[in-house]
Amino acid sequence: MSVRQLLEALRPNSAYVLSRTNDLLAANPAGLQLLPGLAGWPARQRNTIRYTFLHPAARALWPDWEQKARGCVAHLHAVAGADPDAPDLAAIIGELIVKSPDFSRLWDRYEVRRMGDGEKVFRHPVVGTMTLAHESLDLTRTEGQRLVVYMAAPGTADYDAMVLLDLASSADAAKDESAYDPGLPDLR
Repeated sequence: MSVRQLLEALRPNSAYVLSRTNDLLAANPAGLQLLPGLAGWPARQRNTIRYTFLHPAARALWPDWEQKARGCVAHLHAVAGADPDAPDLAAIIGELIVKSPDFSRLWDRYEVRRMGDGEKVFRHPVVGTMTLAHESLDLTRTEGQRLVVYMAAPGTADYDAMVLLDLASSADAAKDESAYDPGLPDLR
């Protein structure tokens, strides 16, 4: 099954594929729209950590933005521990140190942990507040790519909000084929 098919099969759940440094490589419609304003950035600049620190909508999206930001920085520290001289890692860290005093402050704390599963609260401007469980799954035969899926139990208000987000974003996705990177490997 290709990554594109997998992302579509997960709908209405929001889902996307990230590189080890959190570059957005592919997304289903609701996955791209889960982070308001990210779709407006050029496809090659879409990075969820860059979004967290530099996009004006990010602080309003997460009620506990500080916790979200700490997790992003701790993840980059974990990646740096495994491959400290990687050019992609140096580029995102350098950019964020220069552009975000908050990132610089958190980088100096040196917390280390990989992103994983849990629960996040979103104050989404289109569908309102929703609490979504999330899971991060490593993709085989890739250089640290992972699939991130956000879910809610059917029959709940959070699930209804997620379905609305998927419906609202489907029309936008038809216009933005850059939500998919055709260079992603097939999962077989």
